[in-house]
Amino acid sequence: MMNTHAEATADGFVIVGEDICEKVISRADAFDAVEAVFAAMARGDAYNFPVVREAIGHADALYGFKGGFDRTGLSLGLKAGGYWPGNMARGLTNHQSTVFLFDPDTGRLSALVGGNYLTALRTAASSSVSIAHLAREDSKVLGMVGAGHQSTFQLRAAVEQRDFEKVVAWNPHPEMLPRLGAVAEELGLAFEAVSPEDLGAQADVIITITSAFEPLIMADWIRPGTHIACMGTDTKGKQEVDPALFSRATVFADEVAQSISIGEAQHAVGQGVIAESDITPVGAVINGTHGGRGSDEEITLFDGTGVGLQDLAVAAVAARLAREQGLVTPVTF
Repeated sequence: MMNTHAEATADGFVIVGEDICEKVISRADAFDAVEAVFAAMARGDAYNFPVVREAIGHADALYGFKGGFDRTGLSLGLKAGGYWPGNMARGLTNHQSTVFLFDPDTGRLSALVGGNYLTALRTAASSSVSIAHLAREDSKVLGMVGAGHQSTFQLRAAVEQRDFEKVVAWNPHPEMLPRLGAVAEELGLAFEAVSPEDLGAQADVIITITSAFEPLIMADWIRPGTHIACMGTDTKGKQEVDPALFSRATVFADEVAQSISIGEAQHAVGQGVIAESDITPVGAVINGTHGGRGSDEEITLFDGTGVGLQDLAVAAVAARLAREQGLVTPVTF
């Protein structure tokens, strides 16, 4: 008897467009998929392939490939895409990507899945997983650094993990902050635009989601007990926080190797502030092999670089749900 993966591809692959992704997959689905794949990575049951990411010399774009294989979830494939900074002026999102899924038993293409919505959803799920496992239970104030396309996804996902009462936000371009304010109001939360120093003074949890190449948050601004999810740094040279913060924090990452090469930790490790051995995969906390937060005074920092396995995990869920709901028609070639 063929297994379910072979059965799913025997009649062809499916094309799951952006509109279908938005219909079928929820934040809870994305959270569960990302949490499970982080746990699988920490057990050694899943691994990411080396990342290819290049400036193509056209339209100021960065383009590349992220892929991997999850033996537990049986997800195999890659995401192709990148960042086009001029897209917003064209009415498009700056991040553009497509996920290719393959049957690990046969190598046959099983799905082409739009990656734009899912990238924002899985990035938010990643920080949300870190909040669930590392933030203080009594966290009340959420700090948002960044107000671009992904920020509203981050906000909606974060508030489902703790009983936040207020959102404080800062963005290098303050005219973008009303979008976050509107979402906070919709969620019944107080909202305040603040300076970055005041953000650090008020926030129990901070999410940074920018494309910065310099520190926006300094170490001295962060209170004891804060949890910080650094979500914007995914390329050599990018940077959102002061490297000195790493010496004050217990540091976790989605994948340690990627964290020190293209993540926020590249700067702290490069400057000798911490060593690679000082970073723990967040999957170890999920699996219970690391205790996570040790006290209410401890600063915890999650370096969310964005791994290919996240994309494959959420894309696989979207493809499965689209098939089950009859929203896609198999294609053969």
